[in-house]
Amino acid sequence: MARLALVVVAAAAALPLMQPASAQSTGARLVVDPLMGVALGGFDPVSYFTEGAPLPGRSEYEHIWQGVPHYFANAANRDVFARNPEIYAPRFGGHCAMALSRGYFSDGKPQLHVIHRQRLYLFHSIGNRSAFLAAPDAALERAETNWSGEAAGPAPD
Repeated sequence: MARLALVVVAAAAALPLMQPASAQSTGARLVVDPLMGVALGGFDPVSYFTEGAPLPGRSEYEHIWQGVPHYFANAANRDVFARNPEIYAPRFGGHCAMALSRGYFSDGKPQLHVIHRQRLYLFHSIGNRSAFLAAPDAALERAETNWSGEAAGPAPD
């Protein structure tokens, strides 16, 4: 009987590890690429503002922020980010802004982005990005409420 109880406890403990890698980061404060172990899938967060598009970062221009490596295209971008990370880091830790406005967490994709009022927002899908653009301020009001209260749960099935 004790052996059966041990097996049940071990199986229950392993359940979160059996989720897809993307699901493991859902609900975390910063979205981290499960294969690379870096923020923004290795893209340079400063480049969204300076180039209007994400540039691939390079590991030699790494900066650790909130315990997570961030890669940059060059030393200048790394240094700018290090001085003011809150300005350049995606809002909501890289979670989809529209999903948060609807009350759940979903990882944003670095290629699906919008800069609105000088903040970077990521989206899980083109549809979520389009819905956000239709009424960004209303979506952000709901997203901010859910983010600050951490009321959001995992993405619905």
